[in-house]
Amino acid sequence: MSPIRVIIVDDQAMVRAGFAALLSAQADIDVVGEAPDGRQGVAVARATHPDVVLMDVRMPEMDGLATAREILDPPAGVVHRPKVLMLTTFDVDDYVYEALRAGASGFLLKDAPPADLIGAVRVVAAGEALLAPSVTRRLIADFAAQRPAPRRGAVSLRLNGLTPRETEVLELIARGLSNQEIAGRLVLAEQTVKTHVGRVLAKLGLRDRAQAVIFAYEAEVVRPGNPG
Repeated sequence: MSPIRVIIVDDQAMVRAGFAALLSAQADIDVVGEAPDGRQGVAVARATHPDVVLMDVRMPEMDGLATAREILDPPAGVVHRPKVLMLTTFDVDDYVYEALRAGASGFLLKDAPPADLIGAVRVVAAGEALLAPSVTRRLIADFAAQRPAPRRGAVSLRLNGLTPRETEVLELIARGLSNQEIAGRLVLAEQTVKTHVGRVLAKLGLRDRAQAVIFAYEAEVVRPGNPG
């Protein structure tokens, strides 16, 4: 299996160097580029085709949110779309919610233990969303509560396309459960859960689990402040 290709976009040289050294020491991770700001980050991402972009939220020139949007919604002709993992110094940050809506796969605090950073890169590269930590659920819930809900009619129509089991799986995704945990809760095989998750994303027109969480809160499948 090919190593996970990673680029690091952060305006602090020491942070980039530290993360690069840590990740490069892993046999299954290859740091293929870095950039000191968002504008250069987009260029490096286009040139190196990484699997995962580690993206600082606050940067000069172009902040992490604008950069994530540009990388995740590329112009016509650009087919490569990496996973984006947002890095923040704060456990509550306006940008994180918007970045998840734009398609980022999750976020990680910069002062997280090294093992968490390595694990986060592997989780995101595998197509999962980094949403299990309680701080992430709280952040998403807080900011979902502050945003006006989309038109109820449109949301209801999309939800009506789900089976009762798929709706149940969507709720558990939004509560931060992994496929393995959902399988245990519903007494299903993990492969069956993966199939349900894929159908939920396809029917709702969502990129990944991160967007499924946002949708579930906005559609009030899960209500903010009610972790379940």
